[in-house]
Amino acid sequence: MLNFKFVRHFSLLVVLSGVLSACTSSPDEIERISDRSPQARYQDAKDFINSELYNRAITILNDLESRYPYGALSRQVQIDLMFAYYKAGRFDEALPAIDRFLKLNPNHPQSDFVVYLKGLVNQEKGLNGFQEFFGLSNADKDMESSRSAFADFKKLIKKYPDSMYIEDAKKRMVTVLNRLAEHEIVIAQYYMRRSSYVAAVNRCKYVVEYYKDSASVVPALKIMVEAYDKLGLEQMKSDAETVLAANSAS
Repeated sequence: MLNFKFVRHFSLLVVLSGVLSACTSSPDEIERISDRSPQARYQDAKDFINSELYNRAITILNDLESRYPYGALSRQVQIDLMFAYYKAGRFDEALPAIDRFLKLNPNHPQSDFVVYLKGLVNQEKGLNGFQEFFGLSNADKDMESSRSAFADFKKLIKKYPDSMYIEDAKKRMVTVLNRLAEHEIVIAQYYMRRSSYVAAVNRCKYVVEYYKDSASVVPALKIMVEAYDKLGLEQMKSDAETVLAANSAS
């Protein structure tokens, strides 16, 4: 026989469990089920961004994008979402969102900002936070993201010459250029330690030719002088010393 007393107690436990679950829901879950207007929720997301609560902003913006993909705010929601991804360090989510936006909205009024943002994401992605924090060099890490950042900033300057982000992009290009050149020096030093002098010279030649405005030109020439000496190439050593002297004096 069915025990109705047990059923009543069990039903009460289920109801209480549901109430407690609702009370312990995370703020993100509460935001997700909110019935507030899209404009109000968008303003909440902007407030979270301004308060540097980027992951909470991302939850709201993702929800708005999925619910209202063609709404009046849709493009601005997407831009703010990319920015929040960047600030939250979620680079692998930011880059596809940026590429998709640029593909679908090539003439958007804020396209210059999106290209600039892509450069920021790639530049930041190329850094190693742990090594940067302790003041150590990260030039021996893979530099593909840094190369992409340089290309992004270069694209911004070429395609949007009147953009308000041009000056900062130029400064960042110098920083990235120095990092790329330093990367070549680290590899050249690696080859020198292993007596691979020709390989070291080739790396340094690359610095002198393609990164001539970087701070790594003098170190590159010093390595070339040493490598040519090890190889017994006196004339080339002398030529490198001449160029080194000229660059050291400037």
